[in-house]
Amino acid sequence: MGDRFETAGTGRPGAGAEPARRLAAHVAADPLQPGLYLVATPIGAARDITLRALDVLNSADLLAAEDTRVMRHLMDIHGIPLRGRRVLAYHDHNADRARPALLAALGEGASIAYASDAGTPLVADPGYRLARDAAEAGARVHAVPGASAALAALSLSGLPSDRFLFAGFPPSTRAARATWLRRWGGLDATVILFESPRRVNQTLTELCEIDPNRVIVVARELTKKFEEVIRGTAAALAAEPRMAALKGEVVMLLDRPTPAIADAGTVRAALLARRGQMTLKDAAREVARDLGLPRRDVYQAALALEAGGEDDHGRDRAPACRDGSGQDSSRG
Repeated sequence: MGDRFETAGTGRPGAGAEPARRLAAHVAADPLQPGLYLVATPIGAARDITLRALDVLNSADLLAAEDTRVMRHLMDIHGIPLRGRRVLAYHDHNADRARPALLAALGEGASIAYASDAGTPLVADPGYRLARDAAEAGARVHAVPGASAALAALSLSGLPSDRFLFAGFPPSTRAARATWLRRWGGLDATVILFESPRRVNQTLTELCEIDPNRVIVVARELTKKFEEVIRGTAAALAAEPRMAALKGEVVMLLDRPTPAIADAGTVRAALLARRGQMTLKDAAREVARDLGLPRRDVYQAALALEAGGEDDHGRDRAPACRDGSGQDSSRG
C-alpha cells in the first residue's frame, strides 16, 4: 500500500506539518529572444498567472494587448513597470491597421508580448491573424501557457475529456443557432462553447428541443467570487428560472448526444417537434439525419402523420421544453 501522507496518530492528512509561510518569488529580467510571445493572463483571479508570463511582460521590448487598460492594470497588480515601453492596442476593430507596425518591429528583431483581455490568446480572439502573419514572415512565435476558460470549465465539468471540441460562440439569431447546435452537437465528443448570459436560456431551450435528456453544464464567473457551476439535463436547465437571469462570463459544455432509440414513437415525436418550424420535407430530412434513418422512410412517416391529422395536442406530442419563465417554447 502506498503512503497516505498523514501524520501518525492524527488520522488527518498533513496534520502536524509545518504551517505554510509566505515565500519570496522574483520576476526575471533576462533578455528575450526575438519573436512574438503569446501570453496567457488570468480569467478572474489575478494571481492565476505564471512566473514565466511575468518574466515576459517584464522583459519584452514591446507590449500589445486586446485592451491596453487591462494589461496596464495587470502589470500594476504584479509590480511590472512599463519603463517607457509602448503598449499597442490590437483587437478586432483595428487589427488590419495595427498588424503592420507589429510585424515591422518583429522584422527588426524585437520581442513582443501579446495578451488578450483574459485567458489564452488566440482562443476566441483576433490574435491568430497576428500569429499567422508573424510565422509567415519568418518570426518565431512563442507560447506562454496559462489560464483558459474553456479548459478550466472542462476540468471541473465532470464530463468526458478524452475527446472534446471548442466551438466558440453560437450565432445570435435563432434559426442560425439551431442549425449550428445541431451540427456541432451531433459530434461524439464533449462540446465547449461560450455564450452571452442573455442568450443562455434561449440556447438551453433549443438544446432541449434537439435532445432533452442530454447532460449540460453551465459554468459562470470561473475563478471569481461568484463562481457557479450548474449541471443537469437540457430539459431541466431550460426550465430552471436562474438561467433567465445569469450574469458574468459563461461557458457551456454539452455531453455526448443521448443515443437515439429510433422506434415509430421517436420518429413521430421528432416530426411533431418540428411542425410549424420548417417544411415537411425539411423536417423529414433533419429527423432522418438526427436518428440515422433512411430519409425516404422518415418522409413516408411524415406524410402519414400529416394525412392522419395528428397534432401536437394528442398523445404523440413530444415533451415540451419550457424556458426559465415557464413558457412552452413550442408555442409562438
